[in-house]
Amino acid sequence: MKIQFNHKRGLFMSVLLACALLIVLMGHTAASAAGSETYKNLKLFNEVLNMVEKNYVEEVDPKVVIHGAIQGMIKSLDPHSTFMTAEQYKDLQTDTKGSFSGLGIVITMQDEVVTVVAPIEDKPAFIAGVKAGDKIIEIDGETTKNFTIMDAVHKLRGEKGTKVTITVTRKGEDKSIPFDIIRDTIEIKSVKHKVYQGDIGYIRISNFQETTTDELGAALTEIGAGEVSLKGLVLDLRNNPGGLLGQAVEVSDAFLKSGVIVSSMGRTKSSRRVSEARDDGTEPESPIVILINGGTASAAEIVSGALHDNKRAILLGTKTFGKGSVQTIVPLKDGSALKLTIAKYYTPDGESIQAKGIAPDIFVEYVQPAAEAKDKPKQIREKDLDGHIEGEKEEGIDEKEVDEKAGREMADLKKDNQLKNAIDLLRSWDVFKKM
Repeated sequence: MKIQFNHKRGLFMSVLLACALLIVLMGHTAASAAGSETYKNLKLFNEVLNMVEKNYVEEVDPKVVIHGAIQGMIKSLDPHSTFMTAEQYKDLQTDTKGSFSGLGIVITMQDEVVTVVAPIEDKPAFIAGVKAGDKIIEIDGETTKNFTIMDAVHKLRGEKGTKVTITVTRKGEDKSIPFDIIRDTIEIKSVKHKVYQGDIGYIRISNFQETTTDELGAALTEIGAGEVSLKGLVLDLRNNPGGLLGQAVEVSDAFLKSGVIVSSMGRTKSSRRVSEARDDGTEPESPIVILINGGTASAAEIVSGALHDNKRAILLGTKTFGKGSVQTIVPLKDGSALKLTIAKYYTPDGESIQAKGIAPDIFVEYVQPAAEAKDKPKQIREKDLDGHIEGEKEEGIDEKEVDEKAGREMADLKKDNQLKNAIDLLRSWDVFKKM
């Protein structure tokens, strides 16, 4: 039995070794085939380059030609991968710092056309009337056909006070629309906050930059998100084009005690990551409604998916943009840089939102507010009647100030039906909880 066992073992090891050798040889053959194909194409590239340098009608700058070739190669991959010159790379670096001079507009490439993801609130493009989804076909009279994303960014940026003319096409409009816009310093405070009706917190995150998590922490402290008195929280991520992945993870962590935030999967080991929440004891306890729309993209979708899949928030609004890929930026020796898509990211439930977006739990389309009639009659209340009996006043309460604040809040909600729906939902949540 012992001899028979050793014989079988020896045979098994021989077969295993043969299989391993076959796999190695197959891998080597595949790698050789791929390498051979690459070498052939590089020879072709060199042949064309030599022909251009020797025979083109005018003398060419080799750097310009090679940069153009690299741009063409990267452009063939996807809308978010791009090769940047040293100047374009500097432009990109300023984006995450929160201050630059331009129009205050976030763009992407869609169907090879420069497309607006979202204008930044209260900035020149927003004030001029540029909208999410607008397709920019000209900048200062120059067609954007064959532009890369960085070409467009470079053209749109400029000194404060200078004018740029963009021409857009818009869904539902028969003619193109020109906009003359004066560039301004765009200092982006990414987090705004307020409290509605005394106990509903509201936090608006416009993008994800280096200071976003710190700004969020300060906002949560100021509105008292850790206090029991806060009945609910609205997190507004509408028209948020995204930004830094790390900030999206930290913002999600600020609301979660545990669970996966996001995972990414690519070809390389370094691109495969899972980010998880940690309980630091400061997470808000109140229910959360997140406002989303077609301009909610990338990092904003990561936050939406993380809080939704971990059963921490309800999503209200319309479907998100659907950018589910991760880019890394690799600086190159000459000061230029490569922005390359290295992975797709997945929500905690394992869903890829690439080109699909995230659907809301409660679908509410934004309704443009109708202009208020100027002759609208004033609502008369008991206190407006002549000779009315005075009610009991609470000590330390300025009724006029309270009424003015309520009036401002009412005006906000009349302009924004999605926000009103979110607040009504949180208010009814608290009412039903008491029943």
